[in-house]
Amino acid sequence: MADSTPLLGHQTHRYQVIPDWGTLNPATHPVNDCHEMVIDAQGRIFLLTNETRNNILVYDRAGNLLDSWGTEYPGGHGLSIANENGAEFLFITDIERHQVIKTTLKGQVVMTLDYPAETGLYTAAEQFLPTQTAVGPNGDVYVTDGYGLQYVIQYTHEGKYIRHWGGLGSADEQFDCAHGIAVDRRNPAETTLLITSRNHNAFKRFTLDGQYLSTISLPGSFVCRPVIHGPHVYAAVFRSESNRKVGSGYITILDAQDRVVSTPGGTEPVYTAGRLQPQTQQEPVFIHPHDVCVDDEENVYVCQWSSHRTYPLKLERVRDYS
Repeated sequence: MADSTPLLGHQTHRYQVIPDWGTLNPATHPVNDCHEMVIDAQGRIFLLTNETRNNILVYDRAGNLLDSWGTEYPGGHGLSIANENGAEFLFITDIERHQVIKTTLKGQVVMTLDYPAETGLYTAAEQFLPTQTAVGPNGDVYVTDGYGLQYVIQYTHEGKYIRHWGGLGSADEQFDCAHGIAVDRRNPAETTLLITSRNHNAFKRFTLDGQYLSTISLPGSFVCRPVIHGPHVYAAVFRSESNRKVGSGYITILDAQDRVVSTPGGTEPVYTAGRLQPQTQQEPVFIHPHDVCVDDEENVYVCQWSSHRTYPLKLERVRDYS
């Protein structure tokens, strides 16, 4: 552990920064924007970058490179992983190709979703700029068009269009930068969807068929996708206070009651009369965090967008605060 690095976070979730965890030789394994990370059943960590010399970098937990592949995803943005009867698959969203691509863990393409003409809302592929996917309990695929027309599009496991909802706007059921989505199984009575509305500084909760339920307000936090691990929700905040404030990111962690309990790199969460007060960056450890990945020891791996082509950082969980 690097004792010279700051201890980040609050309450029960504090971390030591391991700054060179994922650093590789940029001559052989370069990155551009490091957009998202997922972890497979074997504990391997998959990083998606929009560098087409190696769109996917595969790490072990020590930060060693295990594999690399992918040269065809110039707009690689969203990465999710799903287990189908013991076989794992990746879903890549590409904002330049205007597609969602399902692959094996070795990169073999098994399904491609083009722009959703079936909705009657899209007349050209260029309108579709998908940012993230999630897979429901029955295999349905949900896609957020966070940089496009701001709809959530639901497909069957085979890629057949079911429905869409949302769109750009300020109503409860609408979005402004529907950047990410996750299936929330923490409540055994009801599985729901958590969907980012980044410019609203919020997550919005919906039923699996798109009915609005509630909003989790995160004032000051221009949050990326929700990542659910155990009872907590983790997320990267790419900027704070304003979406134009460069280099002001941090990480946020919510408990099972959807209350922020720790903000590594940011100000301590404070609730007044039940409402979270606006937060901002406190420690300039991060530039523009874009995603987090959490291992079974609750260490957090952070990849960053537009951050001088930096490789991921590791936040090592600290449990002894004395």
